[in-house]
Amino acid sequence: MDKVSADRRRGGVVERAWRPVALIFAFILVWQLVTATELVEPYLVPSPGKTADVLIGRWSYLWPHTLTTTWETVLGFVIAAAVGVLVAVAMVYSRAVESTVYPVLLFAQVIPKIAIAPLFVVWLGFGFEPKVIVAVLMAFFPVVISMVTGLKSVDSEMLELAATMGGGPLKTFAKIRFPAALPHLFAGLKVAITLAVTGAVVGEFVGANEGLGYVILQANGNLDTPMLFAGLIVMSVVGVLLFALLDLAEKLMLPWHASRRGSAVTTTLLAKG
Repeated sequence: MDKVSADRRRGGVVERAWRPVALIFAFILVWQLVTATELVEPYLVPSPGKTADVLIGRWSYLWPHTLTTTWETVLGFVIAAAVGVLVAVAMVYSRAVESTVYPVLLFAQVIPKIAIAPLFVVWLGFGFEPKVIVAVLMAFFPVVISMVTGLKSVDSEMLELAATMGGGPLKTFAKIRFPAALPHLFAGLKVAITLAVTGAVVGEFVGANEGLGYVILQANGNLDTPMLFAGLIVMSVVGVLLFALLDLAEKLMLPWHASRRGSAVTTTLLAKG
């Protein structure tokens, strides 16, 4: 029975994976056809082969820049997640904090980060700090909003029952509110991690001497489109991998949630059949 279940799971993975893989191959095929027929000048859009040659041949150059951007992204994301959760909790438990902080968050969110990034470079220099700050600003808002939504979505009858049974605010938060808010929080975190990558690269655009944003900016200035496309691809892969890690963490921490329960029930029914 266990072997059957394992086979079913492997079949499910293949079933889910083949469509995006096929779409990627179709995109590469169209890309190759466009460049091979010279519908677009080669100096504007390089062929997939030339881009792959740069990725492989100059990987020793791309690798340290990739590590720099990844470090800035992860650090900015962690700070945004930690501070965002604390701010969300304060907003939910205090109407005064919510009415004060929420308009400021909205005001800060609508400001284009590319417009204020140069200020951080002026204030903090060309180190990693400005990039991390921009990543924090990009990732902060979805964390706060998703956590506030999750904490407020708890069934009021459940909270009343906990109060009736003598559960204090701290215990109610730890046992009821926070676990119930985790699905919403993970949704916000997955949005935030992709925005953090964008924020780190935007910060590198403004002022940096390392990182994928620096690579892309230099390649654009030199009309080195194969390197530019290579930098964009690596940046996208970094975002996808970080997103996948969060998705894996969600699966491990929330196997009970409805979004995960459907596939488990399907697998069980197939195994019984």
